[in-house]
Amino acid sequence: MDRLFAKLGLLVSFLAVAHLSCLYGLPTGTGGYLYPQFYDHSCPRAQEIVRSVVERAVAKDPRMAASLLRLQFHDCFVQGCDASILLDSTGTMASEKRSNPNRDSVRGFEVIDEIKSALEEACPHTVSCADIIVLAARDSTVLTGGPSWEVPLGRRDSREASLSGSNNNIPAPNITFQNILSKFQQQGLDIVDLVALSGSHTIGNARCATFRQRLYNQNGDGKPDFTLDKHYASELRRRCPPSGGDQNLFYLDYVSPVHFDNSYFKNLLAYKGLLNSDEVLVTQSQASLELVNKYAYNGELFFEQFAKSMVKLANLSPLTGPRGEVRKHCRKINKAYY
Repeated sequence: MDRLFAKLGLLVSFLAVAHLSCLYGLPTGTGGYLYPQFYDHSCPRAQEIVRSVVERAVAKDPRMAASLLRLQFHDCFVQGCDASILLDSTGTMASEKRSNPNRDSVRGFEVIDEIKSALEEACPHTVSCADIIVLAARDSTVLTGGPSWEVPLGRRDSREASLSGSNNNIPAPNITFQNILSKFQQQGLDIVDLVALSGSHTIGNARCATFRQRLYNQNGDGKPDFTLDKHYASELRRRCPPSGGDQNLFYLDYVSPVHFDNSYFKNLLAYKGLLNSDEVLVTQSQASLELVNKYAYNGELFFEQFAKSMVKLANLSPLTGPRGEVRKHCRKINKAYY
């Protein structure tokens, strides 16, 4: 009888995990599953520890919320959500941190290190760096007033990075709508995901160098971008000259730069999107324009879709089961430690 109950217990556990896999649309057949309760027994305070470190970091530097959120995008778009973006260069591997999309814009690595250190003390060799990234992104969104969502967990960390993948897969700030959409579709994301996830630009900053061409030479003809509001462009030119000032920072959402809301979409409709990759959502696609309108006038709808799209993003090609490893230090693979 005891053996029967034990078998029934195993069956129930299997069905529960399978249900979670279906519920969250997660990969199967990879030797493991992602589900929110993954650390409930092995590291029950994992999410609490991540949240507390993120809270301190954002309180010290409000920009950090957007930076930690961006880390998930830049990690998951390159060989999946595997924390490859955190690896430093070695004699045989070039770090993704050196890529054009990451070199000057991605930050927050020290915060991830602090989280990992706290987790290693509480639960050694248990919580992956890949899971830390997606949890920190969720917590950063919530801390700035955005939506919350359950984060499926159980990712493992890669043992390699891809500098070329980083250079090729992450959309640049000055490309066309169709090129951006193609890069999203290559990741299994659709136009709804593209527009909703672009809403993350409701917080954060961009450097002068990333949008200067819109102010002075949008099409190589020495003329500014005609889709950029003239008064807004005039304000931008004060601190973003034709040359110099490359690192000068500007709010992506000048209305509520540190508050996660739907004003980003309202700005686009007023032709006050900072980056070309923002404004093309309303100038180069009727389908994306309709979505921008919906999110501009219904913040709850935006929040709901943003949460869904973030879960979908976090499910891109995760390493599970025996694949990958749980790094002791997020910047290095484990061979240096074990």
